[in-house]
Amino acid sequence: MKTVVLASLKGGSGKSTIVANLAVEASGKVAVMDMDSPQGSLSHWWNARTAETPLFIDTMTPAHLDYLFVDTPPQRPDTNTVQAADLIIIPVKPSPNDLRAVGETLSVIERLHKDFCFVITMAKARTRIAIDTLQVLAQYGKVAPVMLGDRIDYAESMIDGLSVGEMSRKSKSADEITQLWDYVNSLLHKD
Repeated sequence: MKTVVLASLKGGSGKSTIVANLAVEASGKVAVMDMDSPQGSLSHWWNARTAETPLFIDTMTPAHLDYLFVDTPPQRPDTNTVQAADLIIIPVKPSPNDLRAVGETLSVIERLHKDFCFVITMAKARTRIAIDTLQVLAQYGKVAPVMLGDRIDYAESMIDGLSVGEMSRKSKSADEITQLWDYVNSLLHKD
């Protein structure tokens, strides 16, 4: 089983949305886990779904899965959760506050020598702040080659328990998620 943990000290960075979309994009036996209680955005999304996949679990130990995607609360990452991850994704909005929050998350991940990548979320295409955010993050680690745009369909899909690809396979958001999954999957299977 490959475990992908979304972690960020900053709330509102897109962790739940990325978990939901990547879990739908991945193939095989896939599950999600929502550790962000009491907010429970991922739980609400899953409860609104009519599709049978991904599964929803509340423990990180099932061996019968191909992929587990874990949503975490906006706080310093739990050492045990980070230790169990094959890859940690740190979503970062192009803003000074999000950049300031990266350091504490990164310190836990680096101390445990875990593989990670940054994903820029809610970006406005070709803006200076998005480009500056990419350049700053690249100094500290891998940055996904696709930025997730600031588009309403990410939020709308969460209401109905869908992924952006399930809403419209031809949307820019669906294309971004496909590119992100291809990148994440390549990191998970790089050996």
